[in-house]
Amino acid sequence: MTSSPSVQLYTVRDAISADLQGAVARVAEIGFTKVEPYDFVARADELEKAFAASGVTAPSAHAPVIDSTEPERAFAAAAQLGVGTVIDPFIPSDRWQTADDARAIADRVNELQVQAAATGLKFGYHNHQWEFANKVDGRPVYEFFLERLNDDVVLEIDTFWSTVGGMDTPALLRSLGDRVQFLHVKDGRISGDIATALPSSESALEVPEALAAAFKNQTPAGQGDVDVAAVLAAAPHALRVVEFDDYSGNVFDGIAESLAWLAENDK
Repeated sequence: MTSSPSVQLYTVRDAISADLQGAVARVAEIGFTKVEPYDFVARADELEKAFAASGVTAPSAHAPVIDSTEPERAFAAAAQLGVGTVIDPFIPSDRWQTADDARAIADRVNELQVQAAATGLKFGYHNHQWEFANKVDGRPVYEFFLERLNDDVVLEIDTFWSTVGGMDTPALLRSLGDRVQFLHVKDGRISGDIATALPSSESALEVPEALAAAFKNQTPAGQGDVDVAAVLAAAPHALRVVEFDDYSGNVFDGIAESLAWLAENDK
């Protein structure tokens, strides 16, 4: 393992809504020294205090920058929080239908990487399942995105969603090499509604009942259908970021189990 894992704070969003500082403190008590905040621009001051109080750092952070008219706000907030890489976590399936769709997104991402670099940051994109499940001429539409992407754009591969989307995720990671700087480590059932139900095209946070129920089938690392050990071995350099979209048990127990599994199995 390259370094101690991070955790996507969206995983504990309910606790954050109730008490942000307390939730971050609990994550730190479990043993995480790194976190990946989401939707951080409006609450950068509060997050800054919580991170300082708990002694955690945020190497990466999620924000909806691709569609933003003010990406510089996200980059400024990231700099305030000591974030090195800003990652856009979601462009909906209806905008990943054609090769031209993928190229248009890549062009925008390339522009944002140039803006980010001017402020000392990196910029990247995080996938769901449809970037791989949606095919153009028999190829995952994500391939057309990659072909258009500048080499300095960071990739964060959600290894659960790429697997749900039909990819051999270890092979994908080997092919991408050092372009992948972050891995979302997530496990669970990879067939059924999880593979076909889509979130709202407006927001990844608006989820239909079938998908919400499928999220509850996610498990700590090593307990589901994803070959997590093979995934990790294929990208030894990438920072591991534990995440659950949802969990049927106590989510703090879930992230603790994933952290313990990584300590034991990610050598």
